[in-house]
Amino acid sequence: MKAWGLDQKIEGSMLTFMGDPTGALTTALDRKLTHPGPTSVGILNRCKRFALFIDDKVIKVSQVCEDDDDPAGDDFPEDTCAPAMIELIKGL
Repeated sequence: MKAWGLDQKIEGSMLTFMGDPTGALTTALDRKLTHPGPTSVGILNRCKRFALFIDDKVIKVSQVCEDDDDPAGDDFPEDTCAPAMIELIKGL
């Protein structure tokens, strides 16, 4: 995650990239990708594409990007991208 953070130039910003190597957080948040499509091509134990806004240890905004035709949310990630999240956060 550190290398990805460096690549995305988030150092010194308010963003934190975090990994979930055991899937514990993915399971606790009910974000495990269980659609048979990705697993049929060898993609195992992946989480759904999601974004969270957490303030003082409370999840204030949670967005999941998935569709029947795009279970991983890769083709249409807009709901989890910064512009959509910022609009939702402004509405709090």
